[in-house]
Amino acid sequence: MIVKKPYAIVELFNTAKDVDVLRLKAIDDATLSFDPGMFVMLIYKDPASGAEISRAFSLASSPDSKTLDFIIAMIHGQFTSKLDVAKPGDVLYVSGPHGQFKFDANKDKKVLFLAGGTGLAPFISMLRLIREKNLQIDVNLIYSIKHPDEIILKEELESYVKDLGMKMTITVTRDDGAESWTGEKGHIDANMISRHAPDFLERGAYICGPLNFVKAMKDALVSIKYPADKISADVWGH
Repeated sequence: MIVKKPYAIVELFNTAKDVDVLRLKAIDDATLSFDPGMFVMLIYKDPASGAEISRAFSLASSPDSKTLDFIIAMIHGQFTSKLDVAKPGDVLYVSGPHGQFKFDANKDKKVLFLAGGTGLAPFISMLRLIREKNLQIDVNLIYSIKHPDEIILKEELESYVKDLGMKMTITVTRDDGAESWTGEKGHIDANMISRHAPDFLERGAYICGPLNFVKAMKDALVSIKYPADKISADVWGH
């Protein structure tokens, strides 16, 4: 039997162009036990008909948090259109956690995070854990977005650079020149990985993003002799 636990919306706020952070808290005040990288099913139940809509979302919160955070592309689809009109106190249901994409702090002391768009979510969970537990882990994040105004949780990311010594490279794939973007441009490829993470062979590689992104990142790593069996990846399709 699938357990669907009620959670109340605490906050729903914008973090980047067309991307919101949804924060939930269990009605019974319990915490959810999970490893950074895992996902849950979020379920909207129509109050009138009882009909359900469910979608999978990676957890962005730290495992020790009293609240669950999700990073959601507001595409005005069947599920997200319900969030468009949601307000604090509204109830959603949570089933899980699920997934084999997990961060093991005991295994990797040096990591390479490759994120595409809202695929940043599980890495936020990992980074929050690293900071809260004061784990001595060397993080190198390469993060791909389409436009400069799509940096998710920008100030929080910058705080990890300052607090954890994280190396961060953000690359824009569709910069139209309207904004003065001075960072990397173009899709992440083997050359970009080699330039910004020259010690990539010493790092545990984690990938999260849309299917095409994940495939391209795996191919890029393998092309520069990174062992395929050492790659951890999660496809983010929402």
